Amino acid sequence: MIKTACVTGADRGIGLELVKRLLERGCKVFAGKYASARGALDELREEHPDRLSVIPLDIGSDASVRQAASQIAESAAAIDLIVNNAGILGDIERTVYDEDLDFDEMLQVFNVNALGAFRVVHALLKPLMRSEGKLIANISSEAGSIGAAKRTNWYGYCMSKAALNMQAVLLHNQLREQGGQVLLIHPGWVQTQMRGHLDAGATYTPEQASVHIMDVIADRERYRGDKPAFVDLLGRPYPW
Repeated sequence: MIKTACVTGADRGIGLELVKRLLERGCKVFAGKYASARGALDELREEHPDRLSVIPLDIGSDASVRQAASQIAESAAAIDLIVNNAGILGDIERTVYDEDLDFDEMLQVFNVNALGAFRVVHALLKPLMRSEGKLIANISSEAGSIGAAKRTNWYGYCMSKAALNMQAVLLHNQLREQGGQVLLIHPGWVQTQMRGHLDAGATYTPEQASVHIMDVIADRERYRGDKPAFVDLLGRPYPW
């Protein structure tokens, strides 16, 4: 049973909706907030002051992650679930033929999408392994699948999500003997603002996607094995 959870990238979109679903299930939630301005997450905290803590969190920063982990440790000895949701898209237009490829931007995408999730797990590993849940759910992407890769660009994003998937395997290999489990979930095409505008034509609203993702998380035992499951939001296996 999930009693306490930490969700990164909870300002809006899937992250915000996952916080709502966890609160609906009676969980205590630590929600990582990147933006400094007041938003929907702050309003949600006012509705659930006893069970929702909003924590400033930039997963691309060692110092920010350490500070967030310290704040969480002050009020939670154990965390059942870590949802690594925070991520950035980066440039998705340029190809290898373009002379102005921005490698610094690719490094930033990798720093957030791959290393950021690892920073969070590393910082919260002790409370995670003290818990009954011991579950890490990474919001991955079909873009990280090598077997299904068809794009000719999206370099930073695709490579960072593939790295996130490898990270999940390494973590799962080490933690599963102590009861730990890692899930990789492709959330589908969701109406988010990752491209700088709302993808209104996408298949799922954030609310719809979050419901399905929570179903996968709740059905975790179905996916337990020697390797982490890489599935879509409906629980269907996705090619590595």
